[in-house]
Amino acid sequence: MKYAIIPSFACLALLAACAKSGAPADKDAASDVAVVNGVGISKNTFEYYVQGVTSKPATEATAEQKAQLLDNLIRGELVAADAEKTGLSKQPETKAILELARLNVLQQAASQAYLKDRKPTDDDLKKEYDAQVATMPKTEYHARHILVATEQFAQKLIGQLDKGAKFEDLAKKESMDPSKENGGDLGWFTPDRMVPPFSQAVVALSKGAYTKTPVQTQYGWHVIRLDETRDVAPPPFDGVKDRLVQIVEAKKFKAYTDELAKTAKVEKKL
Repeated sequence: MKYAIIPSFACLALLAACAKSGAPADKDAASDVAVVNGVGISKNTFEYYVQGVTSKPATEATAEQKAQLLDNLIRGELVAADAEKTGLSKQPETKAILELARLNVLQQAASQAYLKDRKPTDDDLKKEYDAQVATMPKTEYHARHILVATEQFAQKLIGQLDKGAKFEDLAKKESMDPSKENGGDLGWFTPDRMVPPFSQAVVALSKGAYTKTPVQTQYGWHVIRLDETRDVAPPPFDGVKDRLVQIVEAKKFKAYTDELAKTAKVEKKL
């Protein structure tokens, strides 16, 4: 297997590499795994790189893997040094990318450090679970529709339905939507999955009823029939616990950055 020189995996490894690049080798040569034109590649950088590429500790990598990955870092250092020499690092676009990478790396490092001793408690997770469930749709809808290009034609179809025409047959014959193959059947959905005008029309219908006036969306004009509704059961707490941890941690870190912003002196120039 071939490994890329620049690993997309690990921002912290990149930070270590950037901090090291262009610096003289450490006085303690034992801390370096290689020295390239006087610039040391630290053991720490190498181990982060190996773990990021192989998804296992460097101690578990094979000798062949280590040799190849070390060669990658050496070549990467050579390319970086040459790019510095030719002034590429001073180009506006390159400088912007390096700065954004620095901000991203340090933000991730700060997040990990801040949250290390602030792990969400079960109470935190249950409160977040209740808050998320409260915002979830409570009902799913099973509906059909006929999509046409003009309001006049949609109104004409409604007139045919009023006279007893079968909705499924009209959908198969006249609809522009792929659902026409199934008689306009859209299956089960929650309102948030549809564009607002469509969702609002569906929610306003009683079971078995169809819209008496055409509904316009960016796709065209719809005639909609509601076939059935059912309650939505929230996902079990244990099934979404990992996601809840991410949400709570994100909120904790945002609160931290909000406090930093309150005490910072910021001058916007846009």
